[in-house]
Amino acid sequence: MFLTNFLDNPALLADWKRYGGLETLISYGLRPPLNPTPEQQSEVAAALRRAMPSEHFQFLQRLSPSFTCGDYFFVHAGVRPGTPLNEQREEDLLWIRDEFLQYEGDFCKIIVHGHTPVKEVDVRANRINIDTGAYATGRLTCLAFEMTHIHSI
Repeated sequence: MFLTNFLDNPALLADWKRYGGLETLISYGLRPPLNPTPEQQSEVAAALRRAMPSEHFQFLQRLSPSFTCGDYFFVHAGVRPGTPLNEQREEDLLWIRDEFLQYEGDFCKIIVHGHTPVKEVDVRANRINIDTGAYATGRLTCLAFEMTHIHSI
């Protein structure tokens, strides 16, 4: 996860900013320089650690890269086709894209994922993409899974 990785390695700030890091820092009341030096990156990481409630940090530290519930497998990006769900690499769960998105076969469970923004929730036979680009569109998707029905909230 970028946020916790940034706290350990402030040099990741430039990469993290491309994926919502600046908005996250602002949400904690920080105003980082546009092009921070390595020293300023370390200062921003230290300021974030001070600004972030311990409950937030503990929550992020305890997150699992995937979650299984019934017929669904929840993950950030997707899974590697042909690899059993319990043997997936964390890198794929967080970053895979084309190979996963183009696969139309069975994953043994329906994969609920984000990572690739779509205009509307994309429901397929083997996966559901719920990433409606909230960071850019302001539209956050919420689904309720009840028995055999999925409801958009």
